[in-house]
Amino acid sequence: MRTSTGNKYLIYYEEDAVYEDLPALPKTIRLRVKEAIKERLSDFPDKAGKPLLGELKGRRRLRVGDYRIVYQVSKLEHIVMIIGIKHREYIYED
Repeated sequence: MRTSTGNKYLIYYEEDAVYEDLPALPKTIRLRVKEAIKERLSDFPDKAGKPLLGELKGRRRLRVGDYRIVYQVSKLEHIVMIIGIKHREYIYED
């Protein structure tokens, strides 16, 4: 799924993030997550989140309360791919 924010980077979502992760979030958290993605990842995604290590190297995470958004940035194509959105306790298990 793709959404255009009208800014520098296009935001894409993996299917699992759209059809499983987002609907499973509490409504208030879902709204905060969508707002964080729109405001913080569309302009400077490489500065918004922290880089991940180990098997997740090359990806980054953005903190929204107790929830984490795991994403990957393609600077050449100006794309941010949202990989997963879950509670911090479960996000790194998959």
